[in-house]
Amino acid sequence: MTIAPDDARQGASHLYRVMRDFVESTDGTLPGKFEITKEGIVLDMTSPVRPHELTALRLRKRLEKVMPEEIVAHTGEPDVEMEPEGILRRPDIMVIAEADMEGEGPFDPRTIIAAVEIVSRSNPDNDWITKLRDYPLLGIPVYAIFDPRTATGAVLSDIHATPGGPRYATRKDFVYGEDVTIAEWTVSTHDLPVYRDEGRT
Repeated sequence: MTIAPDDARQGASHLYRVMRDFVESTDGTLPGKFEITKEGIVLDMTSPVRPHELTALRLRKRLEKVMPEEIVAHTGEPDVEMEPEGILRRPDIMVIAEADMEGEGPFDPRTIIAAVEIVSRSNPDNDWITKLRDYPLLGIPVYAIFDPRTATGAVLSDIHATPGGPRYATRKDFVYGEDVTIAEWTVSTHDLPVYRDEGRT
């Protein structure tokens, strides 16, 4: 059986809507955070443990201290969605203009200035591999990763075309304690928490 390109696109769109409906139906009823990626639904079972949440809090406060008042470092809902690509994500921190948060429904990924993720100890590939692929597909110009497992991170930028799709061309690695520049704003990584052996996330 041959599937025409238009039929394939319609089938993919239908499948995405089915997954989207499922994710919406589980909102607040099941543990973890559901996202949709090219491979299907991803369940992040990370509970809101202290190092992860404290990292997000400190980075949010440090970013908002140096950014213009009209730009915010938002944590929480709603999601970032691009239905044609079949992707639904919710970054730990979204740098976005406050005006672009108005309205209903998911955020338009083209309004996101930068996405920041704090790596989960139990599922680091979600941040280091799949989101590294998905965020340039969404057109998010800057992606910053903070990894409390290793007290290191990276800032990725400069989306360019590759045979495998859009990818970040520039990667700047850092270690905790250094200053790091996310988009136009530089913040300290001093005193960010790390995961300990006795605590899992």
